[in-house]
Amino acid sequence: MNNRAAAGVPEESQVIVVDGVQLAVAREGAGTPVICLHAIGHGGRDFEAFAAGARDQFEVIRIDWPGQGRSGPDPKPPTPARYAHLLRGVVVALGLQSPVIIGCSIGGAAAINYAARFPTRALVLANSGGLVELNASSRRACLFLSRIFAAGARRAWWFGTLYALYYRMVLPSKAARAQRRRIVKAGYECAQTLSDAWANFADAKEADQRQAAIALQLPILVAWAMQDRINLFNLSKPTIEKMKQAHLSQFQGGHAAFLEQPQQFMAEFLRFASQYRLTEASSPFNKAANA
Repeated sequence: MNNRAAAGVPEESQVIVVDGVQLAVAREGAGTPVICLHAIGHGGRDFEAFAAGARDQFEVIRIDWPGQGRSGPDPKPPTPARYAHLLRGVVVALGLQSPVIIGCSIGGAAAINYAARFPTRALVLANSGGLVELNASSRRACLFLSRIFAAGARRAWWFGTLYALYYRMVLPSKAARAQRRRIVKAGYECAQTLSDAWANFADAKEADQRQAAIALQLPILVAWAMQDRINLFNLSKPTIEKMKQAHLSQFQGGHAAFLEQPQQFMAEFLRFASQYRLTEASSPFNKAANA
């Protein structure tokens, strides 16, 4: 865990146990809670710049997913539903009411899954998973990547170099360079989790969040890094266009606008928050959700 911890939340962060999983959770600031959910193989440090900029107006809560960052392992596979279940445990443990959720990649898919069932004030979806219709070609691509990461879990000698090249494509922006190095350094440690996640991305029953996303009745900011070569915007666009209160902001970057373009992301987030009065206790949340 030595390498992956560096990509996660700060060392002094609290640990919350949900369903037997030790989750590292960082909290800072005060105000409307904003929960930050990272992409697979990353860590809560992805949101370091966002937390620094938002904590004067919001309570920023960053979670390391299981087997990533400083969190402990999970015997259950990484899926949007599983991560939404763990997220619910954190929300209950912290006594939060109707949070704003920022989710990237699998974090976005988990945020959609969560918001479909529980009170949520608003969503920010950053290159979210779960918005694409799976076909034979995309399933093969997911399973191919799963096999690559499985080789990393077996400590294949070539994996480290390939993983570093892969992440130059995933996070090409200069602002993401330091976190990219941390993620790459932790590649062997996170390889099994990555392999399991990509295998589940090929399973429509586990991965597809399109109908849940379309049914949501709450403000949604779609923050898309347009140079993403894995999660292509054009394939997610049909679903985004059907989402009832979705607003699209485009960014230069490969997968994580808040990490790659932190100043622009903060400006867009604050504009969104102001438009929907997200700092006010009476602001709207998903009316279809269950308490």
